[in-house]
Amino acid sequence: MMRAYKFLMRPTVRQAQALGEMLRDHCSLYNGALQERRDAYRHASKTTVRYGQQSAQLKDIRSFDPERQGHWSFSSQQATLRRLDKAFAAFFRRVRSGEKPGYPRFRGVNWFDTVEFPKDGDGCRWDSTPHDPVTRVRFQGVGHIKVNQHRPVAGKVKTISVKREGKRWYAILTVEQSQPKPLPATGSEVGIDLGVANFLATSDGEFAPNPRHGHRAAEKLEAAQQALSRFPRVRRDKRTKNHRRAVEKVADLHRKVRRQRLDHAHKTALDLVRKHDFIAHENLKIRNMVRAPAPKPDPTTPGAFLPNGAASKAGLNRSISDAGWGVFLTILTAKAESAGREVIAVDPRNTSRTCPQCGHTCAENRPTQEKFHCVSCGHTAHADTVGALNVLRAGLVRRDAAPA
Repeated sequence: MMRAYKFLMRPTVRQAQALGEMLRDHCSLYNGALQERRDAYRHASKTTVRYGQQSAQLKDIRSFDPERQGHWSFSSQQATLRRLDKAFAAFFRRVRSGEKPGYPRFRGVNWFDTVEFPKDGDGCRWDSTPHDPVTRVRFQGVGHIKVNQHRPVAGKVKTISVKREGKRWYAILTVEQSQPKPLPATGSEVGIDLGVANFLATSDGEFAPNPRHGHRAAEKLEAAQQALSRFPRVRRDKRTKNHRRAVEKVADLHRKVRRQRLDHAHKTALDLVRKHDFIAHENLKIRNMVRAPAPKPDPTTPGAFLPNGAASKAGLNRSISDAGWGVFLTILTAKAESAGREVIAVDPRNTSRTCPQCGHTCAENRPTQEKFHCVSCGHTAHADTVGALNVLRAGLVRRDAAPA
């Protein structure tokens, strides 16, 4: 199985400058290849340029511009061209399926943050100084960079990527490893119900509070965005130092919230995986859940619209996005696979409206957000706990019905 590791790098000032130049030159290569594809389609009778043709031109490009393009790894430049080819493949796939196409765009220097090296030892080397107590990674044209390796790497390193996040630099490793040893069986089965008031409720009656990282940082983020809005809109190369500081402040706050959300998702998922052998959750369509309501035209007044609850729905959408359900479920699935646990997604319809005692289903069973009261048998419980219990039962039915 494949696994990714992300480590903070600590480059010197000169190495950080070289890493920035590497991103800049790869960005220039990406934009040049994109321009070639556009020109060929527009002016050469709709000719399509493929990855193989552009990769064959790399040798001439490197010899023509040795100071910039010839300075970096050939395989990393091929990976950049392959990245553009994947963007076009996704564009044509969306066109065929009738989705919004999203034509590949040119990248600014500050919007091109990743360079991939497809093979360890080809333009890069992980743990390049094995006899040194400090772990280092070597990149062609940059040198040996110190790495804060906070955990051991198990398996064979396949690819290495450099990523810039604000003023920080990270090394991302893709590692091939054998199937890890599963955790000891606990004999426990659980269903979880994701929510906004509580992050999740389990069928055992436990609750995980919602940290609301985005909500807690809203005041600071609002102040930073207001400070940024006071600057006039100018070209990126004409911005003052104060303008750049304001931009970095907003970006830093967003990154902090993102890291907090990831940390909470990892810890919550790990706790579930360690305690339970089987985990059932709702198969949520989060993109549909956070979609804005359609406008309601007023039939009596042309050009006017009736209230559609957009303001309250926008608040709910922010809360759902702040909870980070999608990230959590992705992490939970990955951790369960590594630990030998089983995770099953079930249909979420009526899970919080069905009585676990008598099976009666109706909207009146849930009079409030938290309370569940069955109008048929009188069973009373927390609505989220009832939803988690019904999710567990549906998951067990689906597991037992699956072919061996």
